[in-house]
Amino acid sequence: MSLPLYDNGAAAGLLAGILFGFVLENAGFGSARKLTGQFRLTDWSVFKVMFTAVIVSAVGLWLLQLVGLTAFSEVYIPTPFFWAMGLGGVLIGAGFAVGGYCPGTSAVGLAGGRGDALVFILGMIVGTAVFAGLFPVIEPLYTAAQGAERQTLDALFGVPTWVVLAALVAIMAGGFLLGTNLERRMAGARRSAGGHPEGAPSAAE
Repeated sequence: MSLPLYDNGAAAGLLAGILFGFVLENAGFGSARKLTGQFRLTDWSVFKVMFTAVIVSAVGLWLLQLVGLTAFSEVYIPTPFFWAMGLGGVLIGAGFAVGGYCPGTSAVGLAGGRGDALVFILGMIVGTAVFAGLFPVIEPLYTAAQGAERQTLDALFGVPTWVVLAALVAIMAGGFLLGTNLERRMAGARRSAGGHPEGAPSAAE
């Protein structure tokens, strides 16, 4: 048995995109200033919102499988290419830190009327074209260290799914505590130095 929405991939994708964009905008992720605050360790909203989304999705899918509303075979899981994923993570992280946007948040920023988000999107388009043109050259790196198809963390480590979920929840809780503590410390340091709160709008905004 599958959820009815799964029968229409376009509708499911559109609905997911609208809901995702709504959450990002309401979390303030259309602003590059707020996003780069994560890399300065002054604003942990990105970690808190995105990690919460990961946990809710992971636990939700697991529960849906337990009660028989969906099946593991109906969930798309890409084949992992570990070297490509590692290098890609470094590159997108660097772009995120420098530009203040990732692909999703740049779309949200553009919808909110932010011109810097448009520049970032144009850069992604150019980067995608360059990647496609160079793919025959970099394909050996891209496909190196290929993992098993549909490999999940529980399969990779040989543990039950609930163990992975419990570990993720523990990481999230630790990250929340660490992030909140750092936010308070750095906010106190800025107040002592006479600075304005991180993320507060400037005269130009």
